[in-house]
Amino acid sequence: MTTTPASLQLGPAVRAVAQARETHSPQAVIVSTMSCQFVLDMLGVKHRRVDSVPLMGGAAGIGLGIALARPDVPVIVLDGDASLLMELGSLATVAHNRPPRYLHVLNHNGVQFNGLVNLPAVSSTPRMDFVAMALAAGYAHARRFTDLAELVLALPGLLAQDGPSFVELVVQPENAGTSADAPQGLLPDLQFVRMGLGVRQLKAELAA
Repeated sequence: MTTTPASLQLGPAVRAVAQARETHSPQAVIVSTMSCQFVLDMLGVKHRRVDSVPLMGGAAGIGLGIALARPDVPVIVLDGDASLLMELGSLATVAHNRPPRYLHVLNHNGVQFNGLVNLPAVSSTPRMDFVAMALAAGYAHARRFTDLAELVLALPGLLAQDGPSFVELVVQPENAGTSADAPQGLLPDLQFVRMGLGVRQLKAELAA
């Protein structure tokens, strides 16, 4: 994998995925975690969405469960590199089950979202090749993006193709957001109940 610094930023990348979903696959469910979920919050994306929090590493598995239970419903997983590394075997599990409309999008920024801040993740270096891992596990398709315009052009096809499909977004790491002079605050209670709330809302939306 190239070690050239990425020009892609997470906010615009997640926005592009959300907009492509609304235009080309509005029935798709979004499963998000870590930094991606807060970008979706800022974008006001609530329809057919559930967050894997505080279940770090669970996004791919939750998305697979939805895809297996409702094969008629496309699934988009917005994952994080540190999160996926905690449950790396989920790549093999997804590939083995071969959900046909499953798009696994990975935020590879080299930091770990730790509650409210970003901390360096030495386990996820720029040399780590998640595309190669996904293909080796058995994903039908896998691509890497470092440019927003290229991602925007590719998203309609990625959402339409038979999967499972994997997309690695090599993005600029966000600032840590904390220091000796600005310690991390307490986690809001919502972080501990939002997955349950999201599951109930999603069940109602899918039933409707």
